[in-house]
Amino acid sequence: MSAQRSVMTPSTAAHPAWGLAAALLGLTAVALGAVAAHAVTDALAAQALERASLYQLIHALALLYATSLPGKAGLLARSLLLVGIMLFCGSIELKYLFSITQATAVAPTGGVALMLGWLMLGISALIRSTSKS
Repeated sequence: MSAQRSVMTPSTAAHPAWGLAAALLGLTAVALGAVAAHAVTDALAAQALERASLYQLIHALALLYATSLPGKAGLLARSLLLVGIMLFCGSIELKYLFSITQATAVAPTGGVALMLGWLMLGISALIRSTSKS
């Protein structure tokens, strides 16, 4: 009897870099929240940065969860969440930290990517539950 090995391919398992990316996004979200609360004097900017920080933190956790999802649906969920964080949260951060006012032009695209990322998380969970039956 030979021991059976599971074969890991990009479509069935997340690369460890996804977990690292999720952790770094969580770390920077907490740091951004601290900057917004303690170093930004403009109330509107502080509020926008705190909201971006919250969204980034929540979606970093979703991305961390998505690293456990195999298959193409899991990969798509991870990709959409990462792109969404970068476009949505990143554009707000660029606008209020670096005065790049046009940065938020991509925020709606980032928001859609985040929503689609959540949809793919659900589809991935549905696929997993039906494949176990």
